[in-house]
Amino acid sequence: MKPHPELSRRTNGRITTAHGGRGPIVFLASLSIAVALVAGLAGCQALGGSEVGYAAIGGNLPLIPDGVVSRAITEENRDGATEAGGKAIEEKLGQGRKGAPCIRDLQNGQTATLMDVKGCGVIRHIWITINDRSPEALRNMILRMYWDGNEVPSVEVPFGDFFATAHGRTVDLDSAYVSVPLGKGFNCFFPMPFGTQARITLENDLPEGKPMRLVFYQIDYELRDSLPANTGRFHAQFRRQNPTVTKRDYVILDGAEGPGMFIGCVIGVRPLGPHWWGEGEMKFYMDGDTDFPTICGTGTEDYFCAAWGMSAYQKTHFGCSLHLDAAQFPPHGLVSMYRWHKNDPVVFRKSLRAEMQQIGWGDGGLYERSDDWCSVAYWYQLKPITRVPAFPDRAARSANIQAPAAQ
Repeated sequence: MKPHPELSRRTNGRITTAHGGRGPIVFLASLSIAVALVAGLAGCQALGGSEVGYAAIGGNLPLIPDGVVSRAITEENRDGATEAGGKAIEEKLGQGRKGAPCIRDLQNGQTATLMDVKGCGVIRHIWITINDRSPEALRNMILRMYWDGNEVPSVEVPFGDFFATAHGRTVDLDSAYVSVPLGKGFNCFFPMPFGTQARITLENDLPEGKPMRLVFYQIDYELRDSLPANTGRFHAQFRRQNPTVTKRDYVILDGAEGPGMFIGCVIGVRPLGPHWWGEGEMKFYMDGDTDFPTICGTGTEDYFCAAWGMSAYQKTHFGCSLHLDAAQFPPHGLVSMYRWHKNDPVVFRKSLRAEMQQIGWGDGGLYERSDDWCSVAYWYQLKPITRVPAFPDRAARSANIQAPAAQ
């Protein structure tokens, strides 16, 4: 029997009809798609062409934003200017042939300005590599960032710790916000908005007057006409307590002013005794909390989305990037963990303080501990930062980061 033309459909090169058992189904499915398409287009018109209407039929559009242009800063184009890339002259190869790929010989005590741009925009990606990646270098090259003319740094963190591994160590790391391929190329993808100015510096505070011979970098950003009024500014803060105080929770962040949101942290632990060190709970004191927090977890490894102890693992939003046992780092090992709240930010309106209890598990069950802890907290807030805790000096940053046999 000849198929009815209105019920005929071609699927993967085959004709299906009502008599083939699939014709009505295909017809109804096509009708549903048509209805959804009409509804989606109507939604787009009602929403002024936004992608919300298209999402109703399961698609996403690559919308090109108005008033946005991309720029990049390198040592060769320090201002991100147009038609200014690749102009430096290489002695043998000539102009435009890798003439100025890096900062050479950043002397001890010097601070290099990696970026100083006026205007409105968003940093999208930072890539840096340095030739010396020893523990003393990763802990004593200091990264600072300033937004909108503020002289108080919104970011003040040792280079290695900022890129998500503590104790002056580097590993092959792949995560949502930070990636360090081969343990050599340091990348971050935190959006970093600025309204009037963005300034980034790198200080050489290595011991014994050592220079940093090579610093390669590229900062990818966009210039914008404006930012929404509720756009937070990026912050990151380093702390270390060696040793922690028994029965006193370790402070990861304090003094953050709302409105804002906490988006993650890196925590390093150098256990100072045997047994399990990670029974402490993560606490978030929000918006005026005093004696007790609004948010309180169930254990250190639980906060990093693991359970029943800790070992090395890497996931997109959480992981333990470094886990050295007692044989690898005597006498009790070395641990570094990261947790990104990209999908579950801790949003606060007035204030935020983040702490971790210092509790372990031994032969007699739970007990209070004292260990060597360090951390980097990452967050956004609307208000300009006005005060920061005292930044640990070189001696405090560097103590005990080398294996005992190497010290």
